[in-house]
Amino acid sequence: MRTLETLSGGAWITTGDWIDVHDPADVRTPLARVPALAAKDVTRAYDHAESGFAHWKRTSPFERARVLTDAARLIRERVEAIAADVTAENGKTLAEARGETLKAADFLEYYAGLARQGYGTLLNDARPDHRTHTQREPIGVILVISPWNDPLITPARKLAPLLAAGNAALFKPATETPLSGLLFARALHDAGLPAGVLNVVTGRTAEIEEALLDDPRIAGITFTGSNAVGNRIRRRLADRTVRFQGELGGKNASVILRDADLPAAARAVVAASFGQAGQRCTATSRVVVEQPVYEEFTRLLVAEVEALRVGPGTDPAVTLCPLSSPRQRDAVLADLAHAVAQGATVLTGGRADTEGPRAHGCYVLPTVLADVTPESAIWRAEVFGPVLALRAVDGFDAAVDAVNDSPFGLAAAVFTRDLGHAHRFADEAECGQVAVNTTTTGWDVHLPFGGFHDSGTGYKEQGEEVLRFSTRIKTVAVHFGA
Repeated sequence: MRTLETLSGGAWITTGDWIDVHDPADVRTPLARVPALAAKDVTRAYDHAESGFAHWKRTSPFERARVLTDAARLIRERVEAIAADVTAENGKTLAEARGETLKAADFLEYYAGLARQGYGTLLNDARPDHRTHTQREPIGVILVISPWNDPLITPARKLAPLLAAGNAALFKPATETPLSGLLFARALHDAGLPAGVLNVVTGRTAEIEEALLDDPRIAGITFTGSNAVGNRIRRRLADRTVRFQGELGGKNASVILRDADLPAAARAVVAASFGQAGQRCTATSRVVVEQPVYEEFTRLLVAEVEALRVGPGTDPAVTLCPLSSPRQRDAVLADLAHAVAQGATVLTGGRADTEGPRAHGCYVLPTVLADVTPESAIWRAEVFGPVLALRAVDGFDAAVDAVNDSPFGLAAAVFTRDLGHAHRFADEAECGQVAVNTTTTGWDVHLPFGGFHDSGTGYKEQGEEVLRFSTRIKTVAVHFGA
């Protein structure tokens, strides 16, 4: 079993306590262990971050860009080793893990480019002999809390822009999947990131939560995860001037109109629903189908789903990986049992896969459910697994109503040949991300990303828009007259 160190104050450290990391393809034996930091270690990491920020905010943006660019190069050089660890700790296929690794490098390169760009705006001033401008400044020390489902992309999405802007960070990876984040930090460290600018806190959240969230030096918290945890963090910050960026739950829908290319739509929905075993924030989990094509589309969809091959991510023939932990597998199975109890019909899947070598893994067969009502839990609550629920509706307006009848608003898609319906859907869908004739997943690094309603908190991720979270605007007026 491998032993990894964590990064604090520019040094790689260990402790006397450890957290075991398991492979969800076979959970019998730990594959690695990482330090379980204590509260005092977290406070020390904030000390380091405070010092690191004082240095990094004064560092030339061209030097910051160089560090991020060199880290991206190192990640590309190490892609196979990093992808292997992503697969080992998370379960996703090697193809998915390679894509995630390269996308992490993309984030670093993109924000390295932005670091070199202008950082303010020249404004007209009504007063004679005055020149006024705005300038962006980093906000300080930011706590980054990332989830287990995308253990490399999510840290990259969050850390690259805040580091490019001159902030320092404490980074708390998910307890189940810390290896990927440590490898990301290793690349930045090896690229010359100054001590204290990035500090990685591996540990059991219950033991260090107070030290993580209550330190007075926190300027912002960026979190991806459940609404329950996100809302708990928001309440904890209610009387403090700490920015909060949350990428929370989703119940993403794809609409199939009667004029859609049905085979192409079925392939796209399966790709969006079952990639990473459905463990994507933007995964399609609801499908709304116009009644005249419901039967034909359902037939095509089930055929595509049943062609998926379940197995470990290390098998290149596998197209559906295990879920990321026994806890996640059991939660999905419980959701399926509840759906059936509420009247849903299982068209395919609907159970754990324990055949042969999969007996010791976290496998759930890809599942399609019919006879689902708008009131059923499987239609309204996030499942985060390889589960797809179908409903038939009458007409475009009813389809839009079905999409919007949700507390969430992250992503939605429509499949149609009607340009008018495509534009109307883009206008009327209450979601932060809208797709036409393509998947709800797959938003690139330069595209603003984030949801409406209970899916997000107002600050977008990705693109230039994310800089609104990690920077502040200062307005400067200069009188140059006599």
